Amino acid sequence: MNRTIYNIASSPLSSFADVSSKHGIDKANLDMGTDPRQDFYMYACGGWMKNNPLGAEFSRFGTFDQLRENAKKQLKNLILNLSENPEAKIKGTIAQKVSDLYSLGMDSVRLNRDGAAPLMPMIRRINDMKPEDFTATLAWLHNGLGGSFFGTGVGADAKNADMNIMHIGEAGLGLGDRDYYLEHNETNDRIMAAYEKYVKRMMELVGYDENACQRVWDNVIAIETEIAKKKKTREERRNPQLRYNMQSMEEINKNYPNIDWEGYFKSLGLPKVDKANVSSLKYMEFINEYLPQLTLQQIKDIMTVDLVTSSSNLLSDDFQEANFEMFDHTMSGIEQMEPRWKRVMTIPNSMFGEAVGELYVNKYFPEENKIYMKELVENLRKALGKHIDNLSWMSDDTKAKAREKLSSFTVKIGYPDKWKDYSGIQIDPSKTYLENVSEASRWYVQDNYQKLGKPVDKDEWHMTPQTVNAYYNPTTNEICFPAGILQAPYFDLSADDAQNYGAIGVVIGHEMTHGFDDSGRQFDKNGNMADWWNPKDAEKFNALADKLVEQFDAVEVAPGVHANGRFTLGENIADQGGLRVALTAYLDSMQGKELKDIDGLSPLKRFYLAYANVWANNIRDEEILSRTKTDPHSLGENRVNVTLRNLQPFFDAFGIKEGDKMFRPESERVVIW
Repeated sequence: MNRTIYNIASSPLSSFADVSSKHGIDKANLDMGTDPRQDFYMYACGGWMKNNPLGAEFSRFGTFDQLRENAKKQLKNLILNLSENPEAKIKGTIAQKVSDLYSLGMDSVRLNRDGAAPLMPMIRRINDMKPEDFTATLAWLHNGLGGSFFGTGVGADAKNADMNIMHIGEAGLGLGDRDYYLEHNETNDRIMAAYEKYVKRMMELVGYDENACQRVWDNVIAIETEIAKKKKTREERRNPQLRYNMQSMEEINKNYPNIDWEGYFKSLGLPKVDKANVSSLKYMEFINEYLPQLTLQQIKDIMTVDLVTSSSNLLSDDFQEANFEMFDHTMSGIEQMEPRWKRVMTIPNSMFGEAVGELYVNKYFPEENKIYMKELVENLRKALGKHIDNLSWMSDDTKAKAREKLSSFTVKIGYPDKWKDYSGIQIDPSKTYLENVSEASRWYVQDNYQKLGKPVDKDEWHMTPQTVNAYYNPTTNEICFPAGILQAPYFDLSADDAQNYGAIGVVIGHEMTHGFDDSGRQFDKNGNMADWWNPKDAEKFNALADKLVEQFDAVEVAPGVHANGRFTLGENIADQGGLRVALTAYLDSMQGKELKDIDGLSPLKRFYLAYANVWANNIRDEEILSRTKTDPHSLGENRVNVTLRNLQPFFDAFGIKEGDKMFRPESERVVIW
C-alpha cells in the first residue's frame, strides 16, 4: 500500500469565507433508501437522477451536461445582446460577424426555401471530376469541407515538441467506429440498416434517383468496410509510439506513390513540405494500394456522401432531420431534436470561440474564482509531489524525473492572456449559411497550415473559455481549466472546501495525473516523447495498469456487453489519481483546523459525495452501447463505484467492510499514483 503523510502547511483558500458560513452537500441529490456500502453511486446520485429525468432531446443528462446547458443559456443571451449592439451594423466587427452568422442559422424560412441548392455547386464539382482532377479535388475537400481517404494537419512534433510539423493520418468513417462495420450483432445490424436508409435519403435530397441512390450506397458501404478493416483499433490509437513515424517527403513519395503529394500540398497552399509524421503506417499503405483499385464513380460517390454529411446541419430542415434520425435517434436514442437556437449557437460559438469567450468571462467569471483556482492547483501540485515521493513501486531516479515533470507543468485557468484574431473571417449575410461556414472552415484549415515549420505557440489554448471541460496536453506539458467548467456544482465559492476539493479538485488532479497515465507518462517535462523511466519501474507500472484494466473489463454495462478497460485505461488512472491527490491536498489544507461535520456529514463523506455528484447522470441504453465503443471515459457509474473500491479512505469514511458490495479486498486493490 502507498503511504501519504499529511504535513504541508495549511492553505489560505478558506479565507474567502469561514467554513461555518459555507453550505454542505445538497441532500436532495442523495437516495437515502440506498445503502452506500452496497451501491455508493445510487446512494450519492439517486436523488439527483430522480429529480432530473432524461429529457427527450438528450441521450445522457448529468451534472456535466447541466453545466453545459447553463452555459448555452448564458451564451444565447450574449449572442442575442450582440445583435442590439451598434457595432453589429458595422461590417467586419465581431458583433456583426457573430450576430449575422447566428441569424443565418436561425432563418429556417430561407434555409428551407433554398433546400439543397447551396450544396449543388460543390456536388457538381465532384461529379465533373476527371481522373487528372482527383488530387486537386481531394485537396479542395480537405480545405474545410470533408476528410475523404486520409487527413492532414499541422501540430507539434512529438519528439521535438517546440516545433510544428505536418501530420498525415487516417480518415474517419460515417459511423465513427470500425466495429460497426466489422462486428455483426443485433445492435450493429440495426444501425447499419438505418445507415443505408440515411445515405439513400441524403442522396435523394440532392436529386439522385432510386438507382443512383442504390449505387451510392453500394459504393459507400463497400469502401467504408474496407477502410474499417485497416484502421487502428481504439486501443492502438491510444499508443503514442504507434502514432509517431517520421518520414521525409522522399520517403513518403516512395512509400505511397499513388498519391500526388506535391500536387496535393500545393493545392492546399503548401508547396514546401519536407517531412511529415505518418501516424498510421499500415493504413496509409492500404490507401496507397486501394485508391488505384477504385473506379472514378466510386471515388465520386464516397466524396459526395462525405460532403453531404458534413454539410447537413447547415442546410434545410429535411437534411437536419435525416442527420438527427441517424446519428442522434438511432445511435443514441434521443427522442427529439434540440431547439434550433441550441443547434445554431454552436456555429458562432466555435467559429468565433475566443471572441465569444471574452464576452463570457467578462460577465460570468469573477476574478476571485481565478485566485481560488490558482491556489487550489498549487495545493494539488504539492500533493501529487508527495504521492510521487511515497510510491513504493517507483525507484528514486524515476521519482526525481517525475517531480521535474510535475514542477514543469504549465497551468492555464479561465481564459487566455491573448485573444485570437478573427479578422480573416468575413460573414456576408447575402451569401448562404453553408457558404459562410465553409469559407470560415477554410480559414481555420489555412490558419493551421500556416503554423508549419514554426515554433509551437505555448500560449495558445485548445479549448475556448466557455467550454465545460478541461484537458492535459502532453506535448506542451500543460493543464487547462476553462472558465466554463469553473461553475457550480463543480466549483462553488459558497461551498465548503471538502466539496470543492472533491469536485473541481479531483478534476484538477485528474488532468495532472494524465501527465503520468499510460500515454502521458511517455512524454518528458519538455513535452517530448522520450523514455525517462527506469525499465523495472515501467514494468511495475504496466503490471498495476493491467490489474486496473481487468477491474473495468469485468463490468457488464449491458446484457452481454462489458466495459473496455484497456480503451478507458488513461481516464481510469486519472480518475483514481485525481481522487487520491485531491484528498491529500484537502487534508493538507486543513492542517491545524477542526474538521467539522455539516448536516451530519463528515468532511470525508462530503468529499466523496461531491466527487460522485460530478458523474451523476441518466443515460439511454443506446448511448451506453455507443459510448462503450467510442468514448475513452468510463460510464459515470463506473467512474464512481469501480474506482472508489480501490481506496481505503473511502471505506473508512462510510464504514465499508468485508461482505459489503462496495468492499474490495486489499490484495485485489490497485493504487498507481
